[in-house]
Amino acid sequence: MTPVDYHGQTTLITGASAGIGAEFARQLAARGSDVVLVARRLDRLEHLADELATTYGITATPIAMDLATPGVAAALDTALTRRGLTVTGLINNAGFATNAPFHQEDPQRLEAEIAVNVTTLVALSRVFIERLRAHGGGVLVNVASMAAYQATPTMAVYGATKAFVLSFTEALWYESRDTGLRVMALSPGATETEFFDVAGAQADGGTSRMRPDEVVTIALKALDRRTPPPSVITGTRNRLMAQAGRLVSRRRMAMTIGSMMDQAGTGH
Repeated sequence: MTPVDYHGQTTLITGASAGIGAEFARQLAARGSDVVLVARRLDRLEHLADELATTYGITATPIAMDLATPGVAAALDTALTRRGLTVTGLINNAGFATNAPFHQEDPQRLEAEIAVNVTTLVALSRVFIERLRAHGGGVLVNVASMAAYQATPTMAVYGATKAFVLSFTEALWYESRDTGLRVMALSPGATETEFFDVAGAQADGGTSRMRPDEVVTIALKALDRRTPPPSVITGTRNRLMAQAGRLVSRRRMAMTIGSMMDQAGTGH
């Protein structure tokens, strides 16, 4: 494969109002792609759409939707059809975490977390993947996490959802490898975004945070490779941590991550 030519393409980005999603929108627009921006906050989306259209001369379409709502993938597809938009790429970036011992979590909040992180991601992938494969020149990126590589005490559901995303996406990578569609799971470590406004500052486990532009640059460079990988981890330290998980027992890894989360939560 040659580097992706985004000119003339339309890439749908969820969770586009801030953080990694907004940075994907900026870097893809800079490469020539039109973008569809999806999140709950219309004012944020409209502001970003204006910025991208003015700066890069592309078409940016904001669509406000709550991705925890049942049937949202079909509703989004309908909204795109009404606007005459054909999507050639998809960045499933939307997601959030809860951070507390599982037995203390709000059940409705957990259901919403699973809906956004897993159910809607799968539904959107299914709605669009045949069209993406037929086009054969775009990308499908599902944002996983370093939390996908080991159990994450106090963020048990979040880690499990991201483990699902990683496994699911690597399977799609294999199924789509001869179509021209580049499929990849992106696993950032702690990144300086609004994620921590929801999950709490201690959710980084005391690790250093990358910038969103660094994360997205790594992702797009990986997609430009002659043979793009099924998944990529951002940051050398994060890659080493993932490799360490293969060298020690699962008991030891759970104990290590749990200790990190406990220390971050108590300020030790």
